[in-house]
Amino acid sequence: MAQAVNSAKNRPSDPRNREVVAPAGRDPQQGNLETPINSSPLVKWFINNLPAYRQGLNPSRRGLEVGMAHGYLLFGPFAKLGPLRNATNANLAGLLGAIGLVVILTACLSLYANSNPSKALASVTVPNPPVDAFNSKESWNNFASSFLIGGIGGAVVAYFLTSNLGVIQALFG
Repeated sequence: MAQAVNSAKNRPSDPRNREVVAPAGRDPQQGNLETPINSSPLVKWFINNLPAYRQGLNPSRRGLEVGMAHGYLLFGPFAKLGPLRNATNANLAGLLGAIGLVVILTACLSLYANSNPSKALASVTVPNPPVDAFNSKESWNNFASSFLIGGIGGAVVAYFLTSNLGVIQALFG
């Protein structure tokens, strides 16, 4: 009995399912679904303001912004959760680990750039992908080189802030 009730609830012809999830643009042949998550105005606003989708940025600026965020955030797990977390030079190990991973990620971006990736397609969340973003091998390579510079810079800033936390607290305390 419970199995029959569950199968009746999950049928695609159930009107409640059609209210929440629908084919993008009401065309089921696109292979894209509009859900409350990917079609909400807040999510669309957030995604469209990320550096990868923001209009008017050149590939170098996109790579710099994405690299800075990645370098800054990768420092913490290497420094505070890595195997040298209790050593006196844990912050230096975190810096070197973050820089190493940024270099590996840059190599992966360069490999992808040389694979002739296809142009960005419109989706429910990003209906108008930037025209100049990732449309050529040159733009991908500019993105990758700027990602390397931004990633190393972000990791160095995180290292500086963490290593000089006592001095910074004394200035504001």
